[in-house]
Amino acid sequence: MASSCISISDLPPEIHPSSVTANVNSDRYFANHPLLLQLDKCSDVRRLKEIHAQMLRIGLFNDSYAASKLIQVAALSDISSLSYAQKVFDQIPQPNLYSWNALIRSYSSSEEPVNTLSMFVRMLYDGAELPNKFTYPFVIKAAALISALRFGRGLHAMVVKSESATDLFVLNALVHFYAECKCLDAAYQVFLNIPNRDIVSWNSMIMGFVHGGYVEESLDLFRGMEGESMKPNDVTMVGVLSACAKKLDLEFGRFVHSYIRRHGIKESLILNNAILDMYAKCGSIKDAETLFDEMKEKDTISWTTMIVGYTRVGDFDAARSVFSAMPCQDIGAWNALISAYEQNGKPKEALATFSELQQSKEAEPDSVTLVCALSACAQLGAIDLGSWIHVYIKKRHIKLNCHLTTSLIDMYSKCGDLEKALEVFHSIEYRDVFVWSAMIAGFAMHGCGKEAIELFSKMQEAKVNPNSVTFTNLLSACSHSGLVGDGKAIFKQMEPVFGVVPEVKHYACLVDILGRAGNLEEAVAVIDKMPVSPGASVWGALLAACKLHGNVAIAEQACNNLLELEPDNDGAYVLLSNIYAKSGKWDKVSALRNLMRGSGLKKEPGCSSIEIDGVIHEFLVGDNSHPQSVKIYSKLDEVAARLKSAGHVPKTSQVLQLVEEEDVQEQALNLHSEKLAIAFGLISTTNSAQPIRVMKNLRVCHDCHAVAKLISKLYDREILLRDRYRFHHFKGGHCSCKDYW
Repeated sequence: MASSCISISDLPPEIHPSSVTANVNSDRYFANHPLLLQLDKCSDVRRLKEIHAQMLRIGLFNDSYAASKLIQVAALSDISSLSYAQKVFDQIPQPNLYSWNALIRSYSSSEEPVNTLSMFVRMLYDGAELPNKFTYPFVIKAAALISALRFGRGLHAMVVKSESATDLFVLNALVHFYAECKCLDAAYQVFLNIPNRDIVSWNSMIMGFVHGGYVEESLDLFRGMEGESMKPNDVTMVGVLSACAKKLDLEFGRFVHSYIRRHGIKESLILNNAILDMYAKCGSIKDAETLFDEMKEKDTISWTTMIVGYTRVGDFDAARSVFSAMPCQDIGAWNALISAYEQNGKPKEALATFSELQQSKEAEPDSVTLVCALSACAQLGAIDLGSWIHVYIKKRHIKLNCHLTTSLIDMYSKCGDLEKALEVFHSIEYRDVFVWSAMIAGFAMHGCGKEAIELFSKMQEAKVNPNSVTFTNLLSACSHSGLVGDGKAIFKQMEPVFGVVPEVKHYACLVDILGRAGNLEEAVAVIDKMPVSPGASVWGALLAACKLHGNVAIAEQACNNLLELEPDNDGAYVLLSNIYAKSGKWDKVSALRNLMRGSGLKKEPGCSSIEIDGVIHEFLVGDNSHPQSVKIYSKLDEVAARLKSAGHVPKTSQVLQLVEEEDVQEQALNLHSEKLAIAFGLISTTNSAQPIRVMKNLRVCHDCHAVAKLISKLYDREILLRDRYRFHHFKGGHCSCKDYW
């Protein structure tokens, strides 16, 4: 501790405290002062504070240069403490430009870069020092981090009028700023006006184009480097490879890989990961495997990229093997696997992996994990696990951002608990367009059209601009509730009032609105006048409407157009077959079935699932594989007997095969998967107040719908049945859809 006990007597007479005043110029007179030399050797904040105290005691702190050295260590060294640096700065009588720049630079790399802008404005108001070429780059960097476009433009104007107008570092910072703010025209203009562009200039512009989605422009810029004798480096190639990955241009990606090797560009882990990512996203898993095996150094990004690559080509076993072989499974790797399962129609596997993560305790789930898990719960109707995740979020004090909020609303809505979805919606203050749209979608799938429209009005009052997703959900709500006039009015307002150009999906919704209501001719007229080519969704909506209203002629037209676009669409054949069957045209039903067999197409089997005590149970039509099948079918017989006593007559028109025996027709109806799931729900839930929640992959048939209504009355049970398109809430013999679905 001897070194920390420098006294006033150790100083030469000319540096006595009485001779140091606040008016000392910012020169290097005290550059070799013992205390300042100790600053460079300072190893912790405590020692830094001791030196600070001694500087105050002897008056050395009043010297601008000495104070700036203290600020430098406090703000920019390995032992930096930004809060302490700010306190030190606030005590300096006359901070010099170096002190301002040191603090501004430190704030630009902090968690709150907005403070950089505050310090810069304070510097301007102070007026003692003017910003220079060392000030602007860090202020511009901070403005880019928080996308402060107006502030950045103001900085640009100041730069133009200053001595820094031609400084390369400042101009490169401006290119990066405009690119980050998605003002690529402005970024490119600054780039073109840089007198002596360096590699950073080119890299900033290439990356700007890539991140902004202008991949062709980025590749053109890369090609243009050769004309200006500018040699690309590893950073350039990362940007170019990202462009290839976004464009899915495997051929040019391979060229870039060979270019790197031919020109001896410095190999690095980041560059190899970029090549790996390009191959994985372009679907060339063999190239990715070869590079991965050759890589001398790998990190979690390398391993995770391979996981994603395998899942992209559908090889989940290989993805799982890579995951298991990872030296360290961080949360990014877990998320990659869970997300891949969830996004590829494997929600059960996604939740099993999520459960494995919980048990392993190797990593903590983050918001991405929870969003993926909630989405998987929504797909399966797993409300028990979804509710557990909601409790987990609360207990861990995880901030409900818009992504998590949207996922929770979606999960509760798709699991049948609309009240809980509303509770989540009202629990947060800030709601972006996706949160509003998710809640509107919740109302839509539950047939609450009026409520969806009212929420849309509140969204406008909140001055949140709707997007195309909002209108898809809103039009779906109108369709499911029979709000034809409202739906037509909303569609007409989309572009002139809200600036959202109707897309094919919106026309499909409008056709669905008109078709469900029986306005088939008007729906055909809408299709004829479409400014874009009708997609499969449009013809599918018309075909489904024809099934509801038994219009064979329009159905054949819709089906032919649909099959031209999607020859392997088994649903189109099934719908037309249903329409023929409903009309008694059994010869055409047989012809269609033979055509399907000849084409190798099979009708998607009906599958219903129900969650009991956190376990998902699935049933196929006529399923007898469940461990409790005997009890389930016994319950079905009991239910059938009670229904018959109540006067229920099975709707045998729902049996699409030509079956003459009435008892066989009834038996075929009893084997529908939703009936099996409901029967299992009745024997598995002792609490009569607990709703039976069933999820089905296909549209519920009329007989199952009628049966569910009667069961809800005879057994005094609420039944929530989600089919492919919407929810049916059965209670006391009635359905929330009012038989309009």
